Amino acid sequence: MKLTTSTVINENSCAADIVKEHYRTANVFRKYGIEYCCGARWPLKMVLENQQLDAAVVMDELSSAARLITVPSSLRFTDWSVDFLTSYIVNVHHEYLRQTLPQIREHIKKFVAEHLKKYPFLAEVERKVNFLDKTMVPHLLQEEEVIFPYIRQISHAYESQESYASLLVRTLRKPVEELMDEEHDTIERTLSQLRELTGNYLAPENACTSHRLAYSMLKELDDDLVQHMYLENEILFPKAIAMEKELLDRH
Repeated sequence: MKLTTSTVINENSCAADIVKEHYRTANVFRKYGIEYCCGARWPLKMVLENQQLDAAVVMDELSSAARLITVPSSLRFTDWSVDFLTSYIVNVHHEYLRQTLPQIREHIKKFVAEHLKKYPFLAEVERKVNFLDKTMVPHLLQEEEVIFPYIRQISHAYESQESYASLLVRTLRKPVEELMDEEHDTIERTLSQLRELTGNYLAPENACTSHRLAYSMLKELDDDLVQHMYLENEILFPKAIAMEKELLDRH
């Protein structure tokens, strides 16, 4: 179960202050061509009127973007079936990455171009983000088209005690172990490097709105990937490997 906290956006606030408090609203401002960096000091109500935008629609989208959704820590992921867990990972974490990584890459590209002289280390931050963006697409496809279908097959064979299970395990076991040992290690190492480069995503006190937004987006990405890999490395893959071992022992 996810818990949702509603947020009301004050139309008398300026876009820069709104983004500073609710960084996800930047996507809405970008969509409508509304400036939200440090110079954006006009009240939002006035900006909407000047740009002849439908205030009700924009305000509703801003409230939706600012809405806080949390996953209770008491959820018993270990009790979920393999089918449900793999569907959850695909529909929550994979979908998040597909939607968000291109947005982060584009914002980081623009931010770094404008601030590189002052913060030369940002070039390396951009390289790490581009690496994640390039790496994750084939990674997600491999999981969705090869690894997860295999794990679901193993689970069904395990539950129903199918006779073909031993052959299935011997044929396709290696990709799961490779994914755990190589690809996830690379992602974790890249996240560790991003944390070090950005001081754990803590922007300087005098940082502009774009700087704070960049670090907030990276922090959210980090948090999501950590949860994503936890569900796979600590729950899903060990379950699959345990079932593989028992199926081999049976036959």
